[in-house]
Amino acid sequence: MENCIFCKIVSKQIPAAVVYEDDEMMAFKDIRPAAPVHLLLIPKQHIATLSDCGDAQAALLGRMMTRVPQIAAAHGCAAVKGADGKYSGGFKTQIHTGPSGGQEVYHLHVHIIGTPGG
Repeated sequence: MENCIFCKIVSKQIPAAVVYEDDEMMAFKDIRPAAPVHLLLIPKQHIATLSDCGDAQAALLGRMMTRVPQIAAAHGCAAVKGADGKYSGGFKTQIHTGPSGGQEVYHLHVHIIGTPGG
């Protein structure tokens, strides 16, 4: 989409603090962070909202969701299972969908939010 800010980030027309990139997706720092770690993971393919996804996007969404904990861990926000079986640390994921869901940029994105060591 020619007016999509995230598509412009993917095409390198707009700079971003990229922390992860592969052939299908990209993660970068949110410009208005809500926590010490606040990253956005986006598909490189323009998909406006989660509601626009169907079976054709299932594999991509699955790969994105498996990448989220890896990206969070790389930024100190892993959920770690101790010897006692209890977890420590962790992060939040959010996907805002549509105006009532708080979506501001209409390019699917996953917020990865946390505090290192938290």
